[in-house]
Amino acid sequence: MSTEKPKFTVLIVDDDPGVIDFLSLGLRYEGYSVDSAANGSLAYERARAAPPDVVILDWMLPDASGPEMCQRLRTLADPAILMLTAKDEVADRVAGLRAGADDYLVKPFHFDELLARLEALLRRRGQSYDKDMLQFSDLNLWTSRREAHRGQERLALTPTEFDLLHLLMRHPHQVLPKETILQNVWGYDFGGDASVVEVYIGYLRRKLGEPPLINTVRGVGYVLEEIKP
Repeated sequence: MSTEKPKFTVLIVDDDPGVIDFLSLGLRYEGYSVDSAANGSLAYERARAAPPDVVILDWMLPDASGPEMCQRLRTLADPAILMLTAKDEVADRVAGLRAGADDYLVKPFHFDELLARLEALLRRRGQSYDKDMLQFSDLNLWTSRREAHRGQERLALTPTEFDLLHLLMRHPHQVLPKETILQNVWGYDFGGDASVVEVYIGYLRRKLGEPPLINTVRGVGYVLEEIKP
């Protein structure tokens, strides 16, 4: 986890503890300061006491709807609002946006998509911090066009392989536990076999070629680093 000063503050408002844990873990890994609330009343109080830069807001809360909470939060410090919902009808999206949400993401979702949308919200508000290109050793990755090269060679990556490499390159020299990789790449609601992480690490190693850059930390996870012979 980064020891730098947190980039921005995010308030997660959701009554599902699994969603809160999943998002909190991923966002803290990315350097954000994170707070959470399980209902609208608590969210309003926390936003009033410590105004966040971004609110990730679930549509359905025990004591309020997402659109209602958007309107209440807009009376405070005007944070960026990203609404999460299982509703994917056009009328629902329009209602959320008209109530004050800046963007809209349908569940289930991948963490990388949520992160990209959150970064886009901050850029639109003049709070950009993220580089489009990531570099490590002779690896280059461009997030906006989802392209990666090793040296002069473009890597033919599947969407999942790209997401996995993107995660590793955001955290070079940091050991990422398998559980963290699974949640960030496959999503908090993934119900398959956890061994899929090992399988895709193997795919990625073969495509990256030599010298190897992904090291296994036995019993823990994986780390992107230059491996000495």
